[in-house]
Amino acid sequence: MKVFVTGVGGQLGFDVMNELYKRGYEGIGSDILDSVDSSYPYVKLDITNEQQVTRVIKDIKPDVIIHCAAWTAVDAAEDEENQPKVRAINSEGTRYIAMAASMVDSKMIYISTDYIFDGQGERPWQPDDKNFAPLNVYGQTKLDGEMAVSGILEKFFIVRIAWVFGKNGKNFIKTMLNVGKKFEEVRVVNDQVGTPTYTFDLARLLVDMSETEKYGYYHATNEGGYISWYDFTCEIYKQAGLSTKVNSVTTKEYGLSKAARPFNSRLDKSKLIENGFTPLPTWQDALSRYLKEIEE
Repeated sequence: MKVFVTGVGGQLGFDVMNELYKRGYEGIGSDILDSVDSSYPYVKLDITNEQQVTRVIKDIKPDVIIHCAAWTAVDAAEDEENQPKVRAINSEGTRYIAMAASMVDSKMIYISTDYIFDGQGERPWQPDDKNFAPLNVYGQTKLDGEMAVSGILEKFFIVRIAWVFGKNGKNFIKTMLNVGKKFEEVRVVNDQVGTPTYTFDLARLLVDMSETEKYGYYHATNEGGYISWYDFTCEIYKQAGLSTKVNSVTTKEYGLSKAARPFNSRLDKSKLIENGFTPLPTWQDALSRYLKEIEE
């Protein structure tokens, strides 16, 4: 199986490539960077360039495309000067990749987000829910990407994730560890609820999916129950052996960020089991393994 992976300079793409090679598959990585630190074939690719996308994918003729590349800086996406670029990457770039996938009859796995929903209520979002109402530019552009994939292709997986952390990049855990080592107290919101996603675990699931034809919409975060960012921070400091005091505050008390955040990021993952996929381990276990990984 030949797999083309976008965004290998980021957290998820990095782990997907490692998982492919672990299983003996042929993986070709791509990113906008001139080069990445890797031992696998790499192609520099600007996904906002339609001709380039078409040429590269037609040349490679992959069996599967795993599209991890995205603009993920949620607050920066709200800046007016950034919005054309955000749309070009998340919406148009995804459409170009889907169109190229259709030309070579490739399966496509598109990584989406809990941010496509309005984040209201407490009911976990179902993979096949259609009541979309993104709260910010990032969420809207990721939803536009979903619409492009589902409108162009039949052989697609749309996999929504949340609260992502991995070795190769910035994330909430690294930020909180740095803050916890500098300050005696931190303030963390308690009214935004969801579940973290460890890219190492997610990469295994995505490659599992690529081996099947069980197409459709899925939600994939680690197991272990729904938590708030406050709960997550407490467990991070507990496992890391930090005595930093964590003060629980509401989103309103914390102060407004540029982008509105969903309060309800609960994603129902039961469809994974229904379709024979192995769920991700608990987030507590994932955190433990991740802390050991970044210590090395």
